[in-house]
Amino acid sequence: MTLLTVNGLTKSYTGARGVLALSDVSLAIAPGETLGLIGPSGCGKSTLARVLARLVPADQGSVTFDGQDWLALHGGALRRARGRLQMVFQDPAAAFHPRATAGGAITEALRLQSPLAAPARRLRMAELLAQVGLDADFAHRPLRDLSGGQRQRVAIARAIATGPKLIILDEAVSALDAGVRGQVLDLLVDLQKRLGLSYLFIGHDIAVVRAISHRIAVMEAGRIVEEADAEALLRAPQSDMARRLIAAVPSIKGTIP
Repeated sequence: MTLLTVNGLTKSYTGARGVLALSDVSLAIAPGETLGLIGPSGCGKSTLARVLARLVPADQGSVTFDGQDWLALHGGALRRARGRLQMVFQDPAAAFHPRATAGGAITEALRLQSPLAAPARRLRMAELLAQVGLDADFAHRPLRDLSGGQRQRVAIARAIATGPKLIILDEAVSALDAGVRGQVLDLLVDLQKRLGLSYLFIGHDIAVVRAISHRIAVMEAGRIVEEADAEALLRAPQSDMARRLIAAVPSIKGTIP
């Protein structure tokens, strides 16, 4: 059983120098699973995330999500379905209104996707802050005054506010220092266990991707060049790109959740 199935996805950008960002990309994610997607900068990882989030259109290929033809949804049907697939970006500050408070950012997501009345939305917002490890007084704090780790926790709270089945995490911890990065990864694992979430976890550091992923797909020049169980890929990489990414990490330790 799969939650997300991608077949033959292709995306090109036109211009003075045309770029084939995605070339015949296929992958699948099961309910409750984390698929790590790794590759060098410019290989197409973020383009894939944006196509799946319906932020940019695909040129060819198909996407089935939660039993629906995901790329065929438009208008109100797409707006209603968006709550089931959410995205967390590398820089949460860029994803929020510059004057937003933590509570306001979460409440806005609830207003757009939930039938709750205003008082119930405020209660739910406080619950979501608690779920990501933030006190209730964070609700009134401007996002610009929060640390990077705190802003990313708010971004995660906003993502889970809509009751998603899949969250795309596009370099979501790469801008955080090592200690905070570990705390956010632990939070993501805990939320996955409690809420039954699936993740597409995108990164460029194979040690970080391996720490959270059940399977890993390796991307190079717009293509998936290898996909395997995380432990198997680390033990016996088959592609040159995977071997280069592993060689760049002096030591990889830990266990897969």
